[in-house]
Amino acid sequence: MKMEKQADSMMESTAHGIVRKLRAAGHVAYYAGGSVRDLLRGQVPKDIDVATDARPEAVQKMFSRTYAVGAHFGVIVVLENGFQFEVATFRSDGAYLDGRRPSEVHFATAEEDAARRDFTINGMFFDPEANAVIDFVGGRADLEARLIRAIGDPSQRFAEDRLRILRAVRFATVLGFEIEPSTWEAVVAHAPSINEISAERIREELVRIFMSPQRVRGWDLLDTSGLMRAILPKVEAMKGCEQPPQFHPEGDVFKHTRIMLDLLPEEASLPLVFSVLFHDIGKPPTSSVDENGRIRFNGHDRVGAEMTEAVMQRLRFSRAEIDATVEAVRQHMVFKDVPNMRVAKLKRFMARPTFPDELELHRVDCQSSHGMLDNYDFLRQKREEFANEPIIPPPLVRGDDLLALGLKPGPKIGEILEAVETQQLEGTLRNREEALEWVEREYSLQRRS
Repeated sequence: MKMEKQADSMMESTAHGIVRKLRAAGHVAYYAGGSVRDLLRGQVPKDIDVATDARPEAVQKMFSRTYAVGAHFGVIVVLENGFQFEVATFRSDGAYLDGRRPSEVHFATAEEDAARRDFTINGMFFDPEANAVIDFVGGRADLEARLIRAIGDPSQRFAEDRLRILRAVRFATVLGFEIEPSTWEAVVAHAPSINEISAERIREELVRIFMSPQRVRGWDLLDTSGLMRAILPKVEAMKGCEQPPQFHPEGDVFKHTRIMLDLLPEEASLPLVFSVLFHDIGKPPTSSVDENGRIRFNGHDRVGAEMTEAVMQRLRFSRAEIDATVEAVRQHMVFKDVPNMRVAKLKRFMARPTFPDELELHRVDCQSSHGMLDNYDFLRQKREEFANEPIIPPPLVRGDDLLALGLKPGPKIGEILEAVETQQLEGTLRNREEALEWVEREYSLQRRS
């Protein structure tokens, strides 16, 4: 913690030094955007952006280590003391033709620069030399009132950049703020157009929303705004998908999933959170009623895993994130069978790297429905029981040992090695000599002299 505070102090003092140097050269320079919001809330900003009337070429001449990330937009990155700072020239934006970025920009005043930003709480500047907030947009009042308010006409702000629709929900979720009524009306009106922006940008905002400890509030805002329907139609389809009341007294699949999100710990991995979101998306397409009138979802785990992969690929998640989440969705129904598993199968099941998240998925799945945690408690007990040694120990025999017994290379070797491991996991075989004797006996082999 002390080192983190020292790093934060160094970042702020370095940013202050950049402002001071710009000022000494006769320029106006302030901290800008989210860093000002965070500082006013008593939070340590993740980064500090600087806004100035200095042109990009002047910034690059003034600092020894820089590179341009958006010269067209007047943005230069300055590298100082191991930190990176975006130094942007005050600008006003031309017409937005693609719902993402302006077709042209014009260098402007600080007031004009503030007017083109997204929300009032992000539109303030801070003068570290005078220790003063420069607020042209009423951001400080909205910060105190805990409001998300678009700067100017909300509909125009969202038409300029569709991502701002999702950002409104993200800020309301993460900060615990309300969305001001006219801004909310514009969010709802523009929600169907959210897919006009790239999948990567949508994914980044969804991750920030659902990785927040206030993820259930994010779920509710996505739902009531219509963004859920636009971005995650397979999740929206869970509404009204009824479940057997004896196992799911909480209601339909949509309600069940929302409750699960609420039961997660504040800190949870991305695969865990998104496996909760997607674990039952296979239920609507597999729903049926049997001859006894009972609702069935045959194969919903397999179907849901396929759907999860398709959704996450569309949103450009990483391969590792997709694989871990899909595995959790595919395996979530296996947990009902764990008390009846042979020891070897159980150990292999528990040894998988995704198991800890899957166990937590199972917990919230049970707690949000029938409330029975027998299998969860059983697995926790087994985890303690197996904790004194590697759950999958080093093999007693290897392929070379089997070749020495006269076996030829081929799939039979893999089959025998797995059979030996099973006996080892069951505790039947305890050392190499016992394992070799067992192989000789079971497969009618004889060691070469």
